[in-house]
Amino acid sequence: MSRAEIVRAYLKAIEDRGDSLGCFAEDAVQEEFPNALVPTGARRTLADLREAAERGQGVLRSETYEVINLLESGNVVAAEVLWRGVLAVPLRSLQPGDAMKARFAVFFEFEGDKIRRQRNYDCFEPF
Repeated sequence: MSRAEIVRAYLKAIEDRGDSLGCFAEDAVQEEFPNALVPTGARRTLADLREAAERGQGVLRSETYEVINLLESGNVVAAEVLWRGVLAVPLRSLQPGDAMKARFAVFFEFEGDKIRRQRNYDCFEPF
């Protein structure tokens, strides 16, 4: 499986609420740069990602990842993604059942066939 295919499988596993974290190396780090939901940004280990995934399943009824562009160069995959999430709980001006949208630029650095580092630049539509 190519690294680009691994990224697609990872995003699909998130949508399906499957084991998306199996795509990561044990010492993986994910960085989320400041955005409307996380104004100060975040740096997460694999353990942190597990906790965030569990919390996310309580906040969202569903989510989808539409890959707009995917580029692979050496051990890096860059993805432009249109994300949509349907809320299970109220969030600011939104109610359960309302949809959120965002455009993500995500950079994945691989070691072998595992994601070692993920950097997210998330741009949410107003909510």
